[in-house]
Amino acid sequence: MKIGRLPALFRTTTFRLALLHASIFILFSASLLAYLYYETAGHLGRQAEAELNAEFQELSAAYRGGFDRLNQAVTERSGARGKFFYLLQDGTGQKIAGDFDFLPAPAPVDQVVDVKFEYDVRNLSGQTTRRQAEGRISRLSEGGVLMVAYDMGQLGEMNRRITDVVWRSAVVGFVLSLIGGVVISRSAAQRAEQLARTTEEVMAGDLTRRAPVFESGDEFDRLSVQLNAMLGKLERLVISSRSAGDSIAHDLRSPLTRLRNHLEAGLRDTNSEGPRTALARSIEDVDDVLNTFNAVLRLSRVQAGATGSFRRTNVTGITDELAELYQPACEEKSMTFTYAPEGDLFVQADRDLIAQALSNLLDNAVKYTPAGGAVSLAVKRLGASEVELSVSDTGPGIPPEDRDRAVERFVRLEQSRSEPGSGLGLSLVDAVAEAHRGRLLLDSAGGTPPNIGLAARLILPSA
Repeated sequence: MKIGRLPALFRTTTFRLALLHASIFILFSASLLAYLYYETAGHLGRQAEAELNAEFQELSAAYRGGFDRLNQAVTERSGARGKFFYLLQDGTGQKIAGDFDFLPAPAPVDQVVDVKFEYDVRNLSGQTTRRQAEGRISRLSEGGVLMVAYDMGQLGEMNRRITDVVWRSAVVGFVLSLIGGVVISRSAAQRAEQLARTTEEVMAGDLTRRAPVFESGDEFDRLSVQLNAMLGKLERLVISSRSAGDSIAHDLRSPLTRLRNHLEAGLRDTNSEGPRTALARSIEDVDDVLNTFNAVLRLSRVQAGATGSFRRTNVTGITDELAELYQPACEEKSMTFTYAPEGDLFVQADRDLIAQALSNLLDNAVKYTPAGGAVSLAVKRLGASEVELSVSDTGPGIPPEDRDRAVERFVRLEQSRSEPGSGLGLSLVDAVAEAHRGRLLLDSAGGTPPNIGLAARLILPSA
């Protein structure tokens, strides 16, 4: 016989946690109710027992004054109609004084016994009712018997009410704890189900799907925010990958076409220098193709986390070397090159990657700045915990609406199509910044149209 599976709600971790919470609540409630019962009904019972002991001890003290003294004490107490009832018998079992005519239980031989019994009492209307009582019976040394008892009616009624309240509270607490556990588990399960549906729809191909955020600040909201950030990055990577083939084909078509034309020209040229010239140009075209693929591989390694070793690095040393390298290149193009370091500044970084990123920025600045323009390189401390590496130029810059696209793979803006390149330079810089927990900011250099210039700022955490 197969046993059906539990409903989905009962198999969730949230329901198990809610059930555990309900169990702890029930245990706490039971302990609290038991304590309350002990301190109310239990206290009343213990108090009655203590009063009975005290009364019995007082009569025992009176008996030490003789049987007549005990008889007098019992008669006085019985006539006062207090909370206790009495019965004093002689050695033959005859009543001498007290409230009852006979013992509710046989008298002990040489000991004291506690008894519970019922007795009849008439109310004001003359009706007879049964009441409960508890007492203590003792055999006297002279052969007589003494019984001291107290009525349990009022105390029993109070105990019964307290007991009913305790049990009703326990039932209500149990039901409420289960209801609370189910409500809590359903709420948590619904949030988890929403996240699961989001991932299912993303896996089905809807990359625009995002997890709901209810602005409650709880762990589900924090998880949703992180999941949405991951999905946003995944969407950008997938879109970039989808367009990568077209971009590679577009950027490689020109060098491959030139390569074919050079080879055909070499075959047609009968001049002895023709084939050598065609081969030299073909090698240059092949180098352009290889540079594109190498740039793709470098970017993929950085984005995959294969970033080499991170150590405390003096970035001013890197910028010093790059300044010596690019100053002559700027002078060849009749451009002004300025370099503004700010002492030794350290970051936790891969030196080669930082050098590659700055080289890409400087290459772009030199490439797109017209003759007579200016390129500047600066490194400075930004606040107490960051270092800024910036490259500025007086070229055409990047319009604000295109700056987000400029860091995507293979994206080449219209003003860049006439220049050689793969469209991966800024993508690599952005990937290096992300790998170092920094950021790349693109802004205007403050020039006048058409040469507003570009200020590229690579901001890294200081070490």
